[in-house]
This record gives sequence, C-alpha cells and structure tokens, in this order.
Amino acid sequence: MDQVTDQAAERIAPSRSGSGDLGSETYERIKLAIRDGSLTPGARLTEAELVQRLGVSRTPVRQALTRLEAEGLLAHEPRRGLVVARPDHQQVIELYAMREVLESTAARFAAQHASAAELRSLARLIGEEEKVLDDSRAQSAINQQVHTLVHRAAHNRYLLRSLAQLNDTMALLPTMLGDPVRALEAHAEHRAILEALERRDGDAAEAAMRSHIGSAQNHRVAWLLCHTAEDNAEG
Repeated sequence: MDQVTDQAAERIAPSRSGSGDLGSETYERIKLAIRDGSLTPGARLTEAELVQRLGVSRTPVRQALTRLEAEGLLAHEPRRGLVVARPDHQQVIELYAMREVLESTAARFAAQHASAAELRSLARLIGEEEKVLDDSRAQSAINQQVHTLVHRAAHNRYLLRSLAQLNDTMALLPTMLGDPVRALEAHAEHRAILEALERRDGDAAEAAMRSHIGSAQNHRVAWLLCHTAEDNAEG
C-alpha cells in the first residue's frame, strides 16, 4: 500500500474545531488511524498528501510525523520513504517481554484496587466475548476493552501511561484472534484472570495474566516464523 486509503482519509479528515494545538491534534489523528487499522503497517505516508487530507499546513504535519517516528510508529524504508512501521522479529520479542511485565503488574494491582463496578463490567465483557468467538473483528474489539479495563482497574496513572505507549506499538501487529484455537484459548485465559480478580488474589491474577501474555506471544512468534518463511520462498 503506497498511499493513504479512503478509510484512513476519513479517519484523519480535517477537524472543524479550528482550535487547539494543531501539531498535537494532527499527531493524535494520525495515531488513531494507525491504532484502528485504517493505516496499516507498510502504508506509505507523504507530507504533501497528509497536508491535503488533513487540511492543515506543513508545519503541524511535520511535527506530527517527527513525533510518531521518534515513538517508533513510523519508519523510513529504502526507496519508499516514510511508512507505518512494521515491527521485526526482535522488536516483537521485546514488545511481549514488556507487555508481560506491565500487564501482569496491572492484574496484581487490579486485584487489590478494582471496584465492584469495574469487576462487574469486566465479567459482562467476557460474557459478551463468548458470543463472538467466531467473529475475529468483534472479539478483537472486546479483547482490547478487557485489557484496557484491567489496566484502568489497577488505579495507577504511571503504569497506565506506560501501558498506553506500549499499546500504541502493539497496534502495529495484526490480531491473532482469527485463529479459532487462539480465540478459544484467549477467552479461557480471560476467564481465569477474572476469577482471580474476583477472589482478590493478586498472586493468581498476576500469574494468570503472565500465562495469557505468554500464550499470545507463542502464537505471535509462530505466525511470524510462518510469514518469514513465506517471504523467503517468494524472494
């Protein structure tokens, strides 16, 4: 994909607010398009096209692109220029290592600090997840909500900030929930996390989340190896 798609163009369409920091607003709009998949890994971005699509001057676009590149969401590729980043094998390993540490800590904190309302909401989400196991798009959306709710239930703003930055980069990776086996596993793992949280068992919640992230990493690495082999065969 060498240009911004129509879907992405709608996501980053000109704002009508006419106020605020244009550089930050432009950054948020492009980042949202990356997070929701409107801008996919490998999509080429040009300053001139974004200026036209966003309806802003070159300065805020340049500021946004510089910031996104510094955060690792954009990268330069030979002969193509600036593109939405495509994490390599080592980056994926590093991402999951940090995800395991941060999310397991969030689960432990959530066991201590989650409100009854937060636990009820989590139970409701996981109940809804069971109904959409054959719909990877719907399950992926619920999966994100489940993890976000656990993060917030930890009630630690500094941990939440670190997780938000990590999740921005994780958004560059396609969901693994299209695999029926992984979909069932992930749902069972979510239930184990919920049960530990409801018991207010921090050790069990941390262990359940660590197991969940480890399982996700195993599937991700297998997927990466498969796709690397396919790319080498095509080459």
